[in-house]
Amino acid sequence: MKEIWFAGGCFWGTERLMSAIQGVVSTEVGYANGDPSLDPSYEEVCRRTTGYRETVHVLYDPAEVSTDYLVYAFYSSIDPSMENGQGNDRGPQYQACIFWKDPETEDTVRRISAVEAMRYRPFCVVLEELKVFRRAEEYHQRYLEKNEHGYCHVDPYLIKQVSDRVFDPSAYKRPSDEEISESLSGSEIYITQNGGTEPPFDNEYDSEFGRGIFVDKVTGEPLFLSQDKYNSHCGWPAFSRPLDPNAMVYLEDRSLPITRIEVRSRVGNTHLGHVFYGDSWSPTRARYCMNSASLRFIPVEDMETEGYGHLVHLVGEKKEMWRSPFSDDVGRI
Repeated sequence: MKEIWFAGGCFWGTERLMSAIQGVVSTEVGYANGDPSLDPSYEEVCRRTTGYRETVHVLYDPAEVSTDYLVYAFYSSIDPSMENGQGNDRGPQYQACIFWKDPETEDTVRRISAVEAMRYRPFCVVLEELKVFRRAEEYHQRYLEKNEHGYCHVDPYLIKQVSDRVFDPSAYKRPSDEEISESLSGSEIYITQNGGTEPPFDNEYDSEFGRGIFVDKVTGEPLFLSQDKYNSHCGWPAFSRPLDPNAMVYLEDRSLPITRIEVRSRVGNTHLGHVFYGDSWSPTRARYCMNSASLRFIPVEDMETEGYGHLVHLVGEKKEMWRSPFSDDVGRI
């Protein structure tokens, strides 16, 4: 068994999130890295004078879930740019933190946090070795299981999402900036690293409708299945849903007069494109409008040799390319 400690605002919600993940053996809420001479009560911690943060101790089986997955799941539940608070809770006891006891866990936490820090300014999550942990009162343990309608700042849809993971991300790592510069062309760097957009109808995968999967060009992380690609008539590869929602990161994009929802990859922080809602062409009404330059298509017959054999069973039947109902009128207007 391995262990890690997460402070993500009110410990009721963070505990519920972590306990929903397959491979987590046990969770315990308490107070971490405050005055070691104190064994504080909840009321004392709330007075903001002890230095303790509401924290969840997570014991997990690394054969079933990786440290990577737990850290990414934690980051998906917080706003890393918020200091001394999460959700509606404010105060130093609600500061977002990750604590560890062993060097291997520290390396993983720092590697992933460096990627997360690229997405958020400022980045306020505290990363520390665990010095002291005091177990909280019994009524706080598994509080939301005992109180079905109790307060939880973590979205219940997110809790379900992290419990339904399709794959573990630990096999994928973001290369160094130097390695990325050497492996990508200038236009690919502009798009994947600087949030650029390629020309519509003049990109590699707009008309690609073979069977297989689309992965992050930078890290190889699986992103989309071929059966979820459809012809949105927008000029870019469009998908109705991701292969695993946990692999998507959504950020506000205010670079245009309208606010858009940018989509980035979890592991690589690769700019993929944007997601739009209300598209009548999409079976889910969602259109993941992606850049071909951010993706790599792997045909189903190559998935085994490319290391994606465990996902072959997810690939659906071949689809004919959807054609615009206006295609017969092209050239007549």
